Amino acid sequence: MSNDCCTSDGSCHTSTEIKITYKVDGVGSAHCQGIVAKAVGGLDEITAVDVEIGTGLVTVTTATEPDEALDALIARTVDAAGYDFAGRVPA
Repeated sequence: MSNDCCTSDGSCHTSTEIKITYKVDGVGSAHCQGIVAKAVGGLDEITAVDVEIGTGLVTVTTATEPDEALDALIARTVDAAGYDFAGRVPA
């Protein structure tokens, strides 16, 4: 039985990591950084998050291809945390 995600010995490699960067306005301190990181990092779709103080760049790691639904979910999460989501940064 063959499966595209599995090798011939039956082991699967499903640890694809995709990094996407977003811009969030208002991340000017370590406190703000922590709030945004906790909010975005708490999403099931996100496996890792890095938030830069000052620039507001939020780089997320996910195992799924980014799409409009993920962008909208992150936007809602950032807005709910009290910050302004400015969109995805082109790669």
